[in-house]
Amino acid sequence: MRDTIFISHATPEDNDFTIWLASRLQMLNYEVWIDKNGLLGGEKFWEEIDQVIRNRAAKVLLVYSHSICQKDEAGQLIPGKLKDGVYKEFSLSESIGKQNSLSDFIILMNIDRATYNLFIGADRLNQIPFYDNWGEGLKQLEKKLRNDNVPKVNKIVHNEFAQWYESQFLPSNSIVSKYELYYSNWWPIKELPDYFFIYEFQTKGQADAALKGLNEFPTGKISNHLVSFQDFVDFKINDNDVEASIKPQRTYKIKITDVLMGNGNQSFPTIRDSENYFKSLLRRTFHLMMKKRGMFWYEMANKDLAYFYTPANLTTLKVKFEYPYREKKSSKTKNLIGKYKTLGHWHYGMSAKPILTPLLGYSLKNHIIFTDDGFKVWKDAKGEPDKSKIHTHRRAKGKRFFNEEWRDMQLAFLTGLKKDDRISIKLSSDFELEMSAIPETFWADFGYFDPKDKSRQGILGDYEEHIDENDN
Repeated sequence: MRDTIFISHATPEDNDFTIWLASRLQMLNYEVWIDKNGLLGGEKFWEEIDQVIRNRAAKVLLVYSHSICQKDEAGQLIPGKLKDGVYKEFSLSESIGKQNSLSDFIILMNIDRATYNLFIGADRLNQIPFYDNWGEGLKQLEKKLRNDNVPKVNKIVHNEFAQWYESQFLPSNSIVSKYELYYSNWWPIKELPDYFFIYEFQTKGQADAALKGLNEFPTGKISNHLVSFQDFVDFKINDNDVEASIKPQRTYKIKITDVLMGNGNQSFPTIRDSENYFKSLLRRTFHLMMKKRGMFWYEMANKDLAYFYTPANLTTLKVKFEYPYREKKSSKTKNLIGKYKTLGHWHYGMSAKPILTPLLGYSLKNHIIFTDDGFKVWKDAKGEPDKSKIHTHRRAKGKRFFNEEWRDMQLAFLTGLKKDDRISIKLSSDFELEMSAIPETFWADFGYFDPKDKSRQGILGDYEEHIDENDN
């Protein structure tokens, strides 16, 4: 019975994607076969591969990337000349598909924008793009498998791949009894004013005009409403170089504890309205904190902004920070900017999402950003941010960072925000917000030991690119 999805890929270059894809497909209850020995650097068992493709495969998924091609003596890829293992698997799959009249037997998973005709016949095969977003690619693949009636296994939980992965790679790094401090990605807000205000104007244009004159305190805007911690009576506007004032139609005074407790009105502003306006105000506050520190920012695909230091506001390219709760003060210096091969610079970046639970503050997210000169993000031929190139190199650079590395860069980033040893911003004429340079932390009675040698990277680290001497 043909009930198995066979995944062919270039080893070891595309191991990480293959492991991710295999695990997701098994979570969807598909029977999946990948060359586990090859992932571990062992010998391929061609007889088993032959039998799976010949008798059991319902689909053959080829991880389609530049890595499936051989290289010349100079290390350059040779389009049209497949690696031996990939060629054998593809050639057999092609013949079995024709012999058994299997429609769309081979599907290409394009993970790095490889040209559609990388080898003879590739342009005639179904290709699913994974290069922009693996999750979106998986959705398209799942839809294709479902439409083609690829069977699922009759198990509620199918975890053979997960069991193999755990048995091979996790025992040496298992959980142990250990009193340990954990750093979260929550940046808590300890204190705010008691109230914030929603100002309703007659039109969106009036709200826009009123907003232009506000630069002293954080002010958010949604449609024809402004939101601020400051209690304004009226707003100054400039109309044809003539200064005037405008009053909002209505002003709503919202108690912040009511928002946090879920108390609200049946009419505007409802509890959902209040939450949305409050979060809008917190986002604006974070943006102004970053802008005040001279940060540059990069707009990501989801429209969130990732902020990063530049050589202008971080002249040494690094930050010295201290670990909390240590009997003896322990400081460390961490690079947040570095040269990246011959392509420019890498930057540690951070984005933030306002959260109201389990605490009031920001949920921080780590990013890696690349620039030509320390300021300008990589652009494509059209002058737009080269998201594909950035995504590819972000994965390559990010593989070298593990828990301690991300933790230290987060601590360094927050410490670098200090001015006169404080992170602060005026929210209103009578309130100044002060933030800690330490995220929310937790003590636990268990932990694990993060290996220091290359083995901690497991199968994902066997093919790391050569690290340039200037890649700091």
